[in-house]
Amino acid sequence: STSCFQQFRYQCPDHENPAEFLADLISTDYSSAESVQSSQKRIENLIDEFTNKVLITEFNSPVTQSEGSEFSTKLAQKSTRKQRRGWWRQFRLLFKRAWMQAFRDGPTNKVRARMSVASAIIFGSVFWRMGKTQTSIQDRMGLLQVAAINTAMAALTKTVGVFPKERAIVDRERAKGSYALGPYLSSKLLAEIPIGAAFPLIFGSILYPMAKLHPTISRFAKFCGIVTVESFAASAMGLTVGAIAPTTEAAMALGPSLMTVFIVFGGYYVNPDNTPVIFRWIPKASLIRWAFQGLCINEFKGLQFEHQHSYDVQTGEQALERFSLGGIRIADTLAAQGRILMFWYWLTYLLLKKNKPRYQQLLPPSEEDQSKQQTE
Repeated sequence: STSCFQQFRYQCPDHENPAEFLADLISTDYSSAESVQSSQKRIENLIDEFTNKVLITEFNSPVTQSEGSEFSTKLAQKSTRKQRRGWWRQFRLLFKRAWMQAFRDGPTNKVRARMSVASAIIFGSVFWRMGKTQTSIQDRMGLLQVAAINTAMAALTKTVGVFPKERAIVDRERAKGSYALGPYLSSKLLAEIPIGAAFPLIFGSILYPMAKLHPTISRFAKFCGIVTVESFAASAMGLTVGAIAPTTEAAMALGPSLMTVFIVFGGYYVNPDNTPVIFRWIPKASLIRWAFQGLCINEFKGLQFEHQHSYDVQTGEQALERFSLGGIRIADTLAAQGRILMFWYWLTYLLLKKNKPRYQQLLPPSEEDQSKQQTE
């Protein structure tokens, strides 16, 4: 087939997949108006060349076309049934590949582990063994805020740095009909759960005792659970950014910028009660806010602080009320993060489905072309 295209002055480059090269030749590039025009002109030239060289056979007769159309319809129906039956097989194969890919990337995982350890040690050293003084209230708030930000940014930057490149490969494979979007996305999310949970757990296991946060096993477990769920939510947001951005560089610019907005409305810098009406929806959509509020409730409830004056904060509950962080449970903050997580997953699925590769539809020769060919 490549030798045939060489006759039309289209040479397949060395070390390039001939199938992908030929698919690009007959595809319309929708990235810009100029590319659409040039690619459509190329396709028209190819059609003219083939029309001049290929003889019209009996297959183009009305009877044969009808039979061919009926056969194509049956084949398409059979292919659809086969694809539906093969959903779980696709999922198993893609899960195996995603699992191997997640654990095979040793250098990246080592860097992420070292960064988690380094961040925990730095924060733990700055907020070393906090006491129960009045000034420790602000220290606790600051530590929990930077812990929420660090966890979210680490998960986000990793995802937006990798997913756009992976998406380009997946788009090509989906265009060939190798698998459907549902099995791919679900297998990827499931396979990355262990490795995605490991790094926030490492971070929390080191930071918690160094800062001397609420010293009970149950509070420590809840702390780790909150930052782990937040990590997954930030990673889901990274998938959406990667599905929107055309390149890795664009994703790396868009992702942190969007996260900065959620940080500003994360519950520490701007009190939710003082947020302008037009921006009231942002704190509700901010994964930083819900993680920070959950961490504060987990830490401050039940604490007793040293006080010398009547206006001093005496209990953790008073501190929560002063910062407008009380009134709900940890389970409520986790549920809110879960809703944000599912929203980003759902949006990623819709974007990947909408932005799938588009190709020029192949049509049979028209009656005018057939009569022209027969005349020649």
